[in-house]
Amino acid sequence: MEFLNLVYQKWVAFSTDPEVLDTFFNNRFLLILLVIVLVRVKYTTYSSMWVSALVNIPGTLLHEMMHYIVGLVLNARPCNFTIFPRKSPEGYYVMGSVGFRNVTFYNAVPSALAPLLLLVIGFYLNRYWLPVIQQTMVNYVLYVLLQTIIIENAMPSGADFKVAGMYLRGVLLYGFLFVALLIYF
Repeated sequence: MEFLNLVYQKWVAFSTDPEVLDTFFNNRFLLILLVIVLVRVKYTTYSSMWVSALVNIPGTLLHEMMHYIVGLVLNARPCNFTIFPRKSPEGYYVMGSVGFRNVTFYNAVPSALAPLLLLVIGFYLNRYWLPVIQQTMVNYVLYVLLQTIIIENAMPSGADFKVAGMYLRGVLLYGFLFVALLIYF
């Protein structure tokens, strides 16, 4: 028991040392290493659909909520919402989905590409939340885990791109707006 107490005290001293914490918070190599380890751990769960679904539920929830919210705001009329996996007719697994009853040229592109808004959330967490949280190793690992979930699930799926490309007028409209914004800024 004495040995475990000594190990615990050494760990606390190491993990609260300001120099060590500064190294963790400001070292890009360690950040990339931590992200890769987290992603590898996630991919080891893919041998079981249900364990994989459990690990992916937080990100799937964020991804599908973005579809739902943007679809609701743009009158796409969301009609179903699920974050539980199911097997598609093509044989692959769908981790979650949102169905819409009123997909039109003006709401198809933003509703389908809505998860990209998670990148804005991740940016603001990085810019305004990370500097004010207490610098501890646990907080840093939780921050990296949260950002990994947010950024990974911000990427639209292949099905999302198919829906976005279904309406040529919508693609042209939002393509024009995107180019205009790039020129303006």
